[in-house]
Amino acid sequence: MPVPAEAVTPLMRGITVLRRLTEAGGTASLSALERSTGLARSTVDRITATLARMDYVRLDGRDAVLAPRLMELGNAYLGALRLPRLLGARADALADELDESVSLAVADRDGIRFIHQATRRRAMSLSFRIGDLLPAERTAPGPLFATEWDGRDWARWRARRAADPEDRGFPALPPRERPLPEGDFEERTDRARERGWALDDQFIEPGLVAVAVPVRDGRTGRIACVASVVSHTSRHTAASLRDTLLPRLRATVEAMEADLREAAPAAVPAPSSSSPGLAAWTGASKQELGREFVESLARGLTVLTSFGEGRAELTLSEVARATGLARATARRALITLEHLDLVTAHDRTFALTPRVLGLGFPPLSRTTLPQIAAPHLAGLAQRVHDSASLAVLTGDEIQYTARVATSRIMSVNITVGTRLPAYPTALGRVLLADLPPDLRPRPGLRPLTPRTVTDPAVYAALLERTRADGYALADEELEEGLRSIAVPVRDHAGTAVASINVAMHSSRRTPEQCVAELLPELRATAAAIEADLHVAGGFTRVGVT
Repeated sequence: MPVPAEAVTPLMRGITVLRRLTEAGGTASLSALERSTGLARSTVDRITATLARMDYVRLDGRDAVLAPRLMELGNAYLGALRLPRLLGARADALADELDESVSLAVADRDGIRFIHQATRRRAMSLSFRIGDLLPAERTAPGPLFATEWDGRDWARWRARRAADPEDRGFPALPPRERPLPEGDFEERTDRARERGWALDDQFIEPGLVAVAVPVRDGRTGRIACVASVVSHTSRHTAASLRDTLLPRLRATVEAMEADLREAAPAAVPAPSSSSPGLAAWTGASKQELGREFVESLARGLTVLTSFGEGRAELTLSEVARATGLARATARRALITLEHLDLVTAHDRTFALTPRVLGLGFPPLSRTTLPQIAAPHLAGLAQRVHDSASLAVLTGDEIQYTARVATSRIMSVNITVGTRLPAYPTALGRVLLADLPPDLRPRPGLRPLTPRTVTDPAVYAALLERTRADGYALADEELEEGLRSIAVPVRDHAGTAVASINVAMHSSRRTPEQCVAELLPELRATAAAIEADLHVAGGFTRVGVT
């Protein structure tokens, strides 16, 4: 397809860089990006500098690393689609009931793309991620979607098969080892049309089997998504999967379709108060970074975030209003995004396509809290010149899950995975304080140093003070000479899921200095971690360890 005359070239180049980074698993050297994109090194440098300014990419030495904030692009598509929010709980419940992995997928041209995964953890388990793209002919959902293809869709599928017989354009899959038998997919599509369900008998790879049923939109009768139960031949054959699990899958799909019929229209959110500031932000970034900041790239990517729940279809005027961009600028961005198959146009409205999930979502969809926190802890440790850590509560203990140490003659020697009693530590105290009093573990308050608080009434009052203050300071209670100050890290619901601290020898700072100098830094770091956590957790489960 020829490039439209009004297409924004820097935006096209930036999308190419994001796609190559996604295909590389989320990390690539700048030299590798230069080779894989065919762009000049100076262009790659400018694009990655712009993406870093947007917090979409982190520059780590000579490498570019996808950052959790980039998931807001995929979140915009999933929010506009609404299916994960409406149907995800049903998929999760079915996975729990069957003790098998359950997936929801949508059509993406002649492929399928996952929008929800409820995965069982086993030695042999499903490894696909939200956003992964698979060829239709190697999946159970594929024949079901193909029942709605027209002649142009079949021609596109045949052209792709001829150009890429080994499926190397699908990084989530191993290359095809055997050619597809002539007419096989067409026959499977015919059977799926007759039966209303489809099987995958090890088409993706040996050992993987699946059964799939379409979830139809009651208003149009068309397939909204496909629900699949996925297993391994060590547990089921394709036939036993059909015979034993298909009835339960069908019952769940019926409930999903009822949910779609009964769902109230999505409420249209109020325009973001930050949107009008986009022009000012890009202008300030351009002034600060000069040629290293590609303003048209930043503005074009922001157009994608104007969509979301309650904003599935937008007119040009609505996009311009949501982003604060001039109509002409928004129009050129939409023309470019439509050319790249990221946006589709119907009459005078625009909508996102599943292809938006290909911009970093798969490698980021399994990001853990320690991975999110690590670069922020590194920045904190560099600023305060003392060690910084992240920990979670496990019963009446804390477990260190991320840590950045500083090089000092006297330093706090703790490694990731270390467990310590929660009650005498600042990290543990802020987490215990967040729990309702009747749910707090009641460990024996043993004196570990002369300063350890051991009186139950005093300790209970200390936790209430910690809860009110929003931080904890442990002064030589775990070990003599060790002083630590910590704050909580909260999820979307406001629950403290982890805590971060700065720890040091007591000679480094007085308790008053810890509060005055370190507490603001800790709170700023926690806020940055929470911002990334909230984006990453929009449609995925973020592991805390």
